Amino acid sequence: MKYICSLLFILLITQSCKKPINKDNNSETVVYDVVFRESLAGTYKKTQIKTGQYKYYYTYTDRGRGPEYDEEITLNANHFITAQTVKGINYSKVSIDETFSTDNGSATSDNLFGRSTANFNGNQLYFRFDGSPAIYEVLAQLLLKSETGKIALYPTGEAELIKKIPLELENGTALELLVIKGLDLNATYVWMQGDQMVCKISGNLHIVRKDFSDKRLEMKKRQDSIEDESLIEVAKQLTHKVNKVVIQNVNVFTENGALLPNQDVVIEDNTIQAIYKTGEQSVDKDALLIDGTDKTLMPGMFDMHTHNDKFRGLLHLAGGVTSVRDLANNKQLKTLADQFENNEIIGPHIVTYCGIIDGPGPFANQRNVVETLEEGLAEIQDYKNLGYQQIKLYSSIKPEWVTPLTNKAHELGMRVSGHIPAFMDATQAINQGYNEIQHINMLFLNFLSDTIDTRTPLRFTMPAQYGADLDLHSKKYTDFVTLLRKKNILIDPTVAIFENKFLAQVGQVSPTYSMVENRFPIIYQRSFYAGGLPQEGEQIQRYNASFNKMLEVIADLYRKGVQIVPGTDGLPGFLYHRELELYVKAGIPIHEVLKLATIKSAEITGVSDLYGSIEKGKRADLILIDGNPLQNISDIRHVEWTMTGGHLFYAKELYSVKGIKHFK
Repeated sequence: MKYICSLLFILLITQSCKKPINKDNNSETVVYDVVFRESLAGTYKKTQIKTGQYKYYYTYTDRGRGPEYDEEITLNANHFITAQTVKGINYSKVSIDETFSTDNGSATSDNLFGRSTANFNGNQLYFRFDGSPAIYEVLAQLLLKSETGKIALYPTGEAELIKKIPLELENGTALELLVIKGLDLNATYVWMQGDQMVCKISGNLHIVRKDFSDKRLEMKKRQDSIEDESLIEVAKQLTHKVNKVVIQNVNVFTENGALLPNQDVVIEDNTIQAIYKTGEQSVDKDALLIDGTDKTLMPGMFDMHTHNDKFRGLLHLAGGVTSVRDLANNKQLKTLADQFENNEIIGPHIVTYCGIIDGPGPFANQRNVVETLEEGLAEIQDYKNLGYQQIKLYSSIKPEWVTPLTNKAHELGMRVSGHIPAFMDATQAINQGYNEIQHINMLFLNFLSDTIDTRTPLRFTMPAQYGADLDLHSKKYTDFVTLLRKKNILIDPTVAIFENKFLAQVGQVSPTYSMVENRFPIIYQRSFYAGGLPQEGEQIQRYNASFNKMLEVIADLYRKGVQIVPGTDGLPGFLYHRELELYVKAGIPIHEVLKLATIKSAEITGVSDLYGSIEKGKRADLILIDGNPLQNISDIRHVEWTMTGGHLFYAKELYSVKGIKHFK
């Protein structure tokens, strides 16, 4: 009997280990790992309270940021949500208290849009603003049962299952990968085993059930391949090969920032062959003729602060950006650059490769983290061997490492840029070898304290609270500007992201995206209402004043001869347009802003012999603008098409793939 009991006990333990389920008071908890940038960063737990009722817990950390939610969901007999609560903090540490409930044919939601009531027929899926990954499993279950492969969203929108791909892992486990469109700019991928979600992979953020954690990389590899196939197909469909083109009667933006009216521009074999007054020469009837009347032909623009992936390239071209600097990526960047250059995947020229290095600690970037100075020096050599031109040092680099790291980079002919490491200021970083500083907040920290831990959100909140007090006539400030000029330091402000952080209020559309928010898929629109840094009371006015001071500093630096470049560090195209608008708002003349976006950036990146201006003999990297951005900078948003690499890309077609409406 004792022997039988032992066997039963062993069997029970064995069975309980097969799934990550903990039983407590008749409930079941399924546990998932949250992996961010290849490090275990958090957890996701799903507990079934009773039939149709679940609670969830979800959290992960990213260098002091990251969400934490408690969530409850009740489903009806058809598996649609009839009640939901989400409480906690979002990625930016803003408090979240969201509810949804239904009663007698109506639904009431209380979220970032406020409180509202509307008709509800029980066959629409409420998609929360913030919360756990639970909604993706609920949606996947509904789509698998749907006869049409579509599910209506509440209060508006539609999700569609466009592919259901059966896959077998190397151990023989059968899964299905669902490809869903209608939620975001990119397709949503959900790995299912029957009607249960086992994994959701989106960029650097992976949620994987614990019993599948050792299969995560295998699933990622399979998903990557499927994503690539989809992007290759898009490139084939939306690329219009052109040889001979004549753009007629168009206004041409010149290298000196003027507008040359009523010109014909002749292009052949991806090269500008001639520019002449309309009517002066006969037109080659074999060429593709494009009417440019009342429109502006500009060189393709340069986004000088990007982090590229295979999905973002298309948005750059749709927004008129044909060349980019990549300011921190993995060591496979050359592969992506080649895919863009060969038009295997739609994307811009990557004209600068910048390798990131960070030091150890709880706030490390999680990419290319080194534990010792020797490892850091070796990383620089590795980047050089891979053809990188620049090194980016991050916030957890130890201050005593900065000089030897910059010396090594300079010996190899590489530039050094980055964040200011914790417990240093910008003046110290420049004097120890920095050639360039990313983000305008890092300049403001120079005047606040050299003891600030810039690895934490203090790098945002300190400039937001105290930046308004910066005196542009103070000796410390003027000495710093003199240092910038003397050392020829490049400033990469990315000021649009600080407009969003400092000014955006929860429940109101961010001023950064107010001109375009209604062009995006309904779910993506919601990110524009999430708010920036948590703020209340007098902080709102202070943060606004600090942002205006940032604009003052940008204009002051420009007037005093400090090099400034436009970059985004965010949503391609749209955020770039806003960056240019903010430079004009700061007081930089429009024609100078457009020169920064084109010829000046081409000169800085060393490609002005090929790109950056419309001249005979240069590559035909061109964009056609419906309007005149020299009169109204916001016309820069009105891109009709982009030409690069001998290919023509219509912005309307590119945006359509992402579910974005064209400006027309």
